Amino acid sequence: NRILWGGWDALYHFGNRVGLEVEYNGDTTRTLARHFLATFPQLEGIRFSHRWAGPIATTSRFTCTWGTSHAARVAWAVGYTGLGVGASRFGARVALDLLSGRQTERTALSMVKKQPFPFPPEPLRWPAIQLTRRAIQRCDRRDGRRGPWLTLLDRFGIGFDS
Repeated sequence: NRILWGGWDALYHFGNRVGLEVEYNGDTTRTLARHFLATFPQLEGIRFSHRWAGPIATTSRFTCTWGTSHAARVAWAVGYTGLGVGASRFGARVALDLLSGRQTERTALSMVKKQPFPFPPEPLRWPAIQLTRRAIQRCDRRDGRRGPWLTLLDRFGIGFDS
């Protein structure tokens, strides 16, 4: 009897600021409700009983990235970009492959072998992220047609299509 609905707006606050005072955004909550009702118009009039918000860990290519430390005795995986529930099983298998030292189909993947392009430092990070958020919103309104900013990011291997 429950539907979990989320996504769309990944807010970023200058300097990686996190906390309750910046997590809950009424505009985002209302937009998600509108998206939900556009998808399920037959559920008009329902009441949302819960909401959740919080920071997401991401990379410049919007996928997880892996590595090892402590003489390859510790593996790490970060940057699931809100896809952690579905992707964590795959991520764990990659981490186990890295710890074992074996070459596998998973460790041969470019997304495992190469680290993503680093985000710029502040004060450049905030405007770059805001520009990207607006470009993604425009792309959504244009049925997936990418504008010049997202096309440029793709050329550098940064973003969802990288």
